[in-house]
Amino acid sequence: MKKTIQVVAAVIFNHKNEVLCALRSSKMSLPNLWEFPGGKIEQGENPKEALVREIREELGCTVKVYEKIKEVHHEYENFIVNLLTYKTTIIQDTPIAKEHAELKWVPTHKLNTLKWAPADVGTVETLINKTIRLNQEK
Repeated sequence: MKKTIQVVAAVIFNHKNEVLCALRSSKMSLPNLWEFPGGKIEQGENPKEALVREIREELGCTVKVYEKIKEVHHEYENFIVNLLTYKTTIIQDTPIAKEHAELKWVPTHKLNTLKWAPADVGTVETLINKTIRLNQEK
């Protein structure tokens, strides 16, 4: 039986409604794929606490965590990821790529132009569909 890993990721929005995307480095598993930054939930942490800690460690900034966007179960070859993504904004400092090859702000409607890690695709689709719905309502 494959091990399930509990993971959280931040969908960080800026004032222009762009999303911070992180390119996995060549040293990481799934190299050169884009992802929403985050990481594993440690024992005793709730998802929102884990996300604040992970973003501080990975990007050197502090985020405020809002509502959950999506929960994805993705089966990789050796393990299963249970990924919770949350809407967040930066409340202190500027993000820097400590572990990733690159960070970039991307408008929501252009997220599908990047090559995403498989577990993040569901969140990308949810964000794009939400943007389309909002634009249709205007």
